[in-house]
Amino acid sequence: MPPKEHWEQVYSSKPTEKLGWYAPHLQTSLSWITEIGMSLEAPIIDVGGGASTLVDDLLDAGYRSITVLDIARQALSLAKTRLANNADAVSWIAGDVTATDLPAAHFELWHDRAVFHFLTEPEQRRKYRHQLLKALKPEGHLIIGTFAPEAPPKCSGLPVQRYSSERLESALGDEFKLQRQHNEVHVTPGGIEQMYLYCQFRRVA
Repeated sequence: MPPKEHWEQVYSSKPTEKLGWYAPHLQTSLSWITEIGMSLEAPIIDVGGGASTLVDDLLDAGYRSITVLDIARQALSLAKTRLANNADAVSWIAGDVTATDLPAAHFELWHDRAVFHFLTEPEQRRKYRHQLLKALKPEGHLIIGTFAPEAPPKCSGLPVQRYSSERLESALGDEFKLQRQHNEVHVTPGGIEQMYLYCQFRRVA
């Protein structure tokens, strides 16, 4: 099944809070974003944001230039319904991050929890990196969460590429300098433990 159809089916098959990657709040991501100290007008993109609650928490924190991108329209629809009138304050993009036309040098922060690790082919990662370099401003920030080496080899029935911080640095390239890292156990609604690696990078070239 093509990726888009897979994710549309996943988001249509069960409530958001029952999905394996669901968390009530992405506390690590939110804390790191606020600690960067960007202007509340700074453009932020949440790649693979889907039905995640990060957008809710960013709006509550006062950020006013938020874009959420996801391959599944159903995921975005769920988030818009949850946000109700606040959904109009967000830019929504339904598309594949490796192929969507993103604005050049626009975003000050690129956030990705659990998209990059689904890109198991080198060509997919090359396209993702091209998009990242195109859309993120010089000196911009990247926060990325992937499965760590200890995590299961699959998520939502699909294989994933697991990362150490060294392997993630290598995959992203010399344009990104690691600022900090953190390992965190995510417990799925079904009680399965998944070790995530969170890394914060600064674009240096």
